[in-house]
Amino acid sequence: MVSYNEKILLMVMPFWSPLIPPQGLACLKSFLRQHDYTNITIIDANTEAQLFSMSTRYLNRLSAVIPDSKKGNFLMIGYDVLMNHLMAHLHCNDQAEYHDAVKIIVSRNFFCPISDVDIGLLSLEVERFYSSLKEYLLRVIESQKPRVVGLSVYSLTLAPSLFACKLIKEIFPGITTVMGGGIFADHLHVHSLDFEKFLAKAPYVDKVITGEGEVTFLKLLTGELPKEKRFFCLKDVGNSVADMASLALADYSDMDMHRYLYVPTYASRGCPFHCSFCSESMYWGTYRRKKTGRIVDDLDALRNTHRTSAFFFTDSLMNPIIDEVAEEIIHRKLTVYWDVYLRADARIADAQNCARYRQAGLYRARIGVESASQRVLDTMHKDVSVEEIKGTITSLAGAGIKVTTFWVIGHPGETEDDFQASLALLDECADDIYEANPHPFYFFSAGQSDSESWMKERNVDFVYPPKVADALLMHTLTTSNNPTREEMFNRLCRFQERCLQKGIPNPYSLPDIIMADNRWKKLHNNSVPPLRAVTRG
Repeated sequence: MVSYNEKILLMVMPFWSPLIPPQGLACLKSFLRQHDYTNITIIDANTEAQLFSMSTRYLNRLSAVIPDSKKGNFLMIGYDVLMNHLMAHLHCNDQAEYHDAVKIIVSRNFFCPISDVDIGLLSLEVERFYSSLKEYLLRVIESQKPRVVGLSVYSLTLAPSLFACKLIKEIFPGITTVMGGGIFADHLHVHSLDFEKFLAKAPYVDKVITGEGEVTFLKLLTGELPKEKRFFCLKDVGNSVADMASLALADYSDMDMHRYLYVPTYASRGCPFHCSFCSESMYWGTYRRKKTGRIVDDLDALRNTHRTSAFFFTDSLMNPIIDEVAEEIIHRKLTVYWDVYLRADARIADAQNCARYRQAGLYRARIGVESASQRVLDTMHKDVSVEEIKGTITSLAGAGIKVTTFWVIGHPGETEDDFQASLALLDECADDIYEANPHPFYFFSAGQSDSESWMKERNVDFVYPPKVADALLMHTLTTSNNPTREEMFNRLCRFQERCLQKGIPNPYSLPDIIMADNRWKKLHNNSVPPLRAVTRG
């Protein structure tokens, strides 16, 4: 049991884009404070320039050795390579094995060779990063003196999180280390091929919490969970989840909010849909939402507390409640700008509805287009038509709202004709797309809506040989059915090339965002303000 006055430190390791502060940890802190745990600090290591800048240096070095024709969505694939390189550094048995692992990791993501010299330069960046991370962690732990360290972990933060737990247990063995977060929704789902291996190879991680974490973490602190058990899920707490109506406002008081572009908020948890490749409905369980008045109360409170008008709704989808939220914001005459994930459907495709959303401050809509082949959309269980997708993009853009589109390239069974249909839609809607972000199809052995059927019905291959997969603590999977992994990545490169031809950006850095905003303003005279104006508002 952890007493109420003992220090609890909640952290996120690099490399997670500091677009928003870690909302999950802020919600956890406010929940624990409601239950008398008040000595809690949140630290986002992604705001440490010395640490985060390593990823920029690494990716710049990597970009220099990858031919332009092979880069595709370079930052997305580049971060996958970086994640795996960081893992290999921690777990390879000797230098030769490490060198060979990095060579294989690069070649099986970008399908091109890399020289020994370039591997050495990339590895040097990784070595420097871990040296800096060690110094940083020691300073933090010695100054905070926590009893418990809880880490929110995602695929891109896994290796630094493991490094942190191992260092803490070696130097401060009395500290309890706890992991939770999105990594346990897919890569390391409790029913995945690799979860048990992960537990065995990471004994320095004392406890693992899977799924929604507030109630489970609280019961861990109060000593209500079995001491001998290492991982816990909702079943261990009688499927008890946090009451949405009684949850306090997320507590961001430990963070310098000027370092982030948006203040995050949420209206719901879970997703009422079950797209084949998605883990949201599996992770959160039954879809739950706050009452409309409470949603807008939270917006108003965050606006007054943090002196900003720029918000990011982290909900899987806002479709079920967007009309009510928009009406309430208009009724209260709040001046807010909100960025959301939406699903293409007939209601969002209605131009009058989009004009109303814009009046309420809808600033950016992130749409999961995925594919413009009706056959593939049906296979994905998207329950949407290509015409509804077109109408959604056109109507949102017509209201001046930024339209970000996400695409899944290489879904199992996707043919060249299916891919050409996506390129045709990209051409047709180019001027109405603020950003196009293509993803290669990611396949996990558990966690996605269709993981189980894919494992049973399709020929499953391992991307990396056993020694490399062992060093990465988890397998990367692909299906041997069409398209092959190489063809999928070839299509990703062709998709990105078409975006360049059409002038559709995929901005990551602030200069890229400024350029994208300028393009949007030229295309749409009624466009929402540029991001700089919104965040300063």
